[in-house]
Amino acid sequence: MIIFLISNSFPINKLFKFMPNLLRAAKIAASSLVLTFSLNTSAQNFDNIAETYVAIAHQNYSDSLNLAKEMFDQIQIFTENPNEANLANAKSAWRNARAVYSQTETFRFAHPVVDEWEVQVNAWPLDEGFIDYVDDDNYFYELGNPVGQANIVASEELRWGPNNLNLSELTPALLASLNELGGTEANVATGWHAIEFLLWGQDLNGTQPGAGERPATDYAQDETCTNGNCARRAEYLFAVTELLISDLNYIVDVWNTEEPDSYATEFLSFNSNEQLRRILYGMGSLSLGELAGERMKVALFANSTEDEHDCFSDNTHATLYYNAKGIDNVLRGHYVAIDGQTLIGPSLLSWAESHDGQLASNLDESFNQALSHISQIVESAESGVAFDQLIAPGNSNGSQLINASINALTEQTRNLELLANAMQLGSLNPDNAGHDF
Repeated sequence: MIIFLISNSFPINKLFKFMPNLLRAAKIAASSLVLTFSLNTSAQNFDNIAETYVAIAHQNYSDSLNLAKEMFDQIQIFTENPNEANLANAKSAWRNARAVYSQTETFRFAHPVVDEWEVQVNAWPLDEGFIDYVDDDNYFYELGNPVGQANIVASEELRWGPNNLNLSELTPALLASLNELGGTEANVATGWHAIEFLLWGQDLNGTQPGAGERPATDYAQDETCTNGNCARRAEYLFAVTELLISDLNYIVDVWNTEEPDSYATEFLSFNSNEQLRRILYGMGSLSLGELAGERMKVALFANSTEDEHDCFSDNTHATLYYNAKGIDNVLRGHYVAIDGQTLIGPSLLSWAESHDGQLASNLDESFNQALSHISQIVESAESGVAFDQLIAPGNSNGSQLINASINALTEQTRNLELLANAMQLGSLNPDNAGHDF
């Protein structure tokens, strides 16, 4: 396997820490790479591409795990001394960890072991009243959800119909068992978005400026406690973050080729056509059905902040960008780790360059365009107009920005389908989540 690690002079995690502007950080990280070799593309085969893919998956999930641990450290500092500065640090750690995790979503869809696992880690949208207090005048849970206002933080037992659950001890296992309670998908008790809500609180601004404004005193352990149940809220936040770390530990092992029984080992034993079909299907499904469809088109067409992905923190722009960056990583066989090293190896794009120059050019251009258009959504957010404002009724500029990204992602997916044809894999048929593009 030809996988190169190149050490950069400045670790990428420091860029996240000291440079809040997402696009500046990404551009500087890219410019710091010095590649002193070239790949012999004519010698590449499909097996090499799969090995690069697995190496990127393992490193990307490992980085996500390490940043989740850093987030847990900041959460512990905050809950021990709940002031606004420590809450801000915990939020910043969530954003940093979220950026790296978002790049992993290209490994979904084509691998059942990942898709089944992901529900506990990244399910959305969620009925926040299921977890904690909400403003009843500005809260609308999913129609027919019997426990949409259960408020687990405030409840030591949960009753509905003939059911009675003991919630006295908020453990990771208990929280995991509550996901999709009563068959309702919006009953999400765990994962990134549960942690996000517990840090930011409900966003009551609609399509106006502003994110959630949960006060640090929601975690105070004395008479300054606001909104009640502060000790329980901290217990929940600890348990849900511990579960996330456990889940990420699991998925790192899934992609570890040094484990003989791992999925990574199994995947590398597949024939090359099956490997490539899965790789391209995952990329295309995230690009088309999930990103262009569920995360952009649904929210825009319904003008719905409830369908905004990171709706409590107004971090949606960053997640969209890093989702697209994750797809781009796989196309180019290129990943920048948080320790500053660059992992690079035989890729889909280098295969195309050695077999069909025009196709390679079209792939390169369409992927660059997708990142460029989503970067404009990022620039908008960083100038004060976040995604939830862009989807507001009558915001023609916002509609243009998002529709341009949808169109670019659609074109990107078309080129992935052409690549599948060039590789003689047959029709790719990526998941479009029921959307018409």
